[in-house]
Amino acid sequence: MPSPESHSDRPGGVLYVVATPIGNLQDLSERAQLVLSRVGLVAAEDTRHSGRLLQHLGLSKPMLALHDHNERDRVARILEALKAGQDIALISDAGTPLISDPGYVVVREVREAGFRVSPVPGPCALVAGLSAAGLPTDRFLFVGFLPAKRSGRKAALEELREQSATLVFYESPHRILALMNDLVEVMGGERECVLGRELTKTFETFYGGTAQSVRESLEADPNGARGEFVVMVHGAPPAGPQEAGVLDADRLLSLLVAELPVKKAARIVADVSGLSKNELYQRALALKDQ
Repeated sequence: MPSPESHSDRPGGVLYVVATPIGNLQDLSERAQLVLSRVGLVAAEDTRHSGRLLQHLGLSKPMLALHDHNERDRVARILEALKAGQDIALISDAGTPLISDPGYVVVREVREAGFRVSPVPGPCALVAGLSAAGLPTDRFLFVGFLPAKRSGRKAALEELREQSATLVFYESPHRILALMNDLVEVMGGERECVLGRELTKTFETFYGGTAQSVRESLEADPNGARGEFVVMVHGAPPAGPQEAGVLDADRLLSLLVAELPVKKAARIVADVSGLSKNELYQRALALKDQ
């Protein structure tokens, strides 16, 4: 059994994973400011963006750009600095690093190399959104950004349609209406949904209601396609015994219609499930069209 990690049992410098504000600069914790003031190097997603944060704090620090396209190439530089005893702060443009932001590769490699990684918790858009949405939070599934193309986005939503946990997505302003259109189509216009836009910023807005009404509110709002979004969707109701049988039939149908004629696929599923062959035939036709 691995021994617990402590401040003193690891050599070299420390990699601090520092959460930064998602909008309101006053959300930066005192500890985060202290860590940023003491480290010898700041690894930032966008050095220009984070440079403004450091300037606001009156700090001047050596910075290293670390983003999705160069993260693996930066590992050696970071390990070298840690080995020399230098502490490093890893920050993203906004919120907590690694949460739909770069950092996973670096954190994993730093830990495997034997150096200490310490979190400095703080703002996170998904947690901020859930805390004010009024949706169940005992179980939630963070999905992050869905595929940009409609076919991939719809396929991902199809997979999540029967998920009973609250679903949380991030979305950009130029795709938010497309996402809402697909959400209504795949999960139904009556599914409860809450959108958080520009959280903690001056024009913070929440849209809540059914997926259909939220879509209409966005379309009616002249600012509805501006800013960054946290999209939160109520999970599907638990399936009863009869509903579970229907879902199993649909899964089986979807597999069979890819290999067999529709009529034959419907007959096989009817024999297995005891459901109406005519009803299953109509479902099979719909699945075949999809």
